[in-house]
Amino acid sequence: MASVIVCSGPHDGHVSPMLGVARQLMDRGHKVRFLTGPKYEDAVKASGAEFLALGPGADGQPQNSNATGLQAIRDGVKMLIIDPAEGQYVPLTAAIAAEHTDAVLAEISFMAASILTRQPRDSRPPVIACGILPLTLSSPDCAPFGLGLPPGTGPVSRLRNRTLNWLVANVALKDTQRQVDRRMRELGGVGLNGDFFLDWARNADLYAQFTVEEFEYPRSDAPDTLRFFGPMARHAASASVTPKPDWWGELDGSRPVVYVTQGTVSNEDFTALVGPALEGLAGEDVTVVVSTGRRPLSALPPLPANACAAEFLPDAELMPKVAVYVTNGGYGGLHYAMENGVPIVVAGDTEDKPEGAARVAWAGVGLNLKTGRPKPEAIREAVRKILGDGRYRAGSQRIGAAIKASPGVDGLIDEMEAMLRKE
Repeated sequence: MASVIVCSGPHDGHVSPMLGVARQLMDRGHKVRFLTGPKYEDAVKASGAEFLALGPGADGQPQNSNATGLQAIRDGVKMLIIDPAEGQYVPLTAAIAAEHTDAVLAEISFMAASILTRQPRDSRPPVIACGILPLTLSSPDCAPFGLGLPPGTGPVSRLRNRTLNWLVANVALKDTQRQVDRRMRELGGVGLNGDFFLDWARNADLYAQFTVEEFEYPRSDAPDTLRFFGPMARHAASASVTPKPDWWGELDGSRPVVYVTQGTVSNEDFTALVGPALEGLAGEDVTVVVSTGRRPLSALPPLPANACAAEFLPDAELMPKVAVYVTNGGYGGLHYAMENGVPIVVAGDTEDKPEGAARVAWAGVGLNLKTGRPKPEAIREAVRKILGDGRYRAGSQRIGAAIKASPGVDGLIDEMEAMLRKE
């Protein structure tokens, strides 16, 4: 039995996949301490793990921002990485000091883990970086993370990628890079040493990406430690206990179901995507299903006759009924859709969402509207196109087959156990 610390920022889309990992670790006989925000204490304890609380400053919830592109990356780094760093690192190192720890598993935005990887290898436990976002690694084969650009092919694209990567690291995000480096030195005594801050997982003992290779850009310079295990969301328990709304029986297959959601973070303003989708699809022969991401239904605009809504829905049971998934691009939701072979219309331009949106188009599983505020007619035309063109469903089914064949949490734990046997 190994003693493991699982770390996550206090956000639904981060905690959920890491709880899936924690449950499976315990099923395999390992001891788990789970470090996250107090908001999730009950969920952690219900899983059977020991709860560890983040320190002051690390339990802030994400704030909605209209920033896009590089400014969205700057804002996200400050909120998710720089500001919470001390409140993550202090309790993490205290937990390691208090009890023998065989391994630390941390989602990719958890800065304390990146600081830990800079410590001498013989003075720390192995660190496993868990990729709950599209792969952040910079590479000459890809444009910089956050721009939402497809990788391109050929020497011209590689030259473009190299140029953009240099400009982002040395000009556009130069101040952010300095801030991260300074914070790391203050807390752990070792800075970035010239490495780009989004590449910290190259120093991890294992980089576990929660997707399949078919949904990620190839990188010829990827580290040998990178593994693709598929989405962990298949192991989330919440879907099986979520009550079904009264209108659930209407999803009887008589009309195509279009599922619309803005997730659980960017859902303060339903005029961004849900409102335009309701307006654009009001006259279509479809049933529109809306999830508010736990916000009250009163926050929604008036529902047309062909629409119904709930605060939260059991995705694992809903997705097999869905013909088109309309989303702002949350990573977990994209994988739920593809696992069920559902084609996607994605409209997201904040946080990491442009990267997920770009991969949807690149992988041939749907359409990228390239904005977080699409027009009603753009959504209507995209839905019509997907319903009328079987290639998008076929593309999603192809990725879904890869997801179903991927090893998931068991594969990750197998790798961890093999690594620990060599310690």
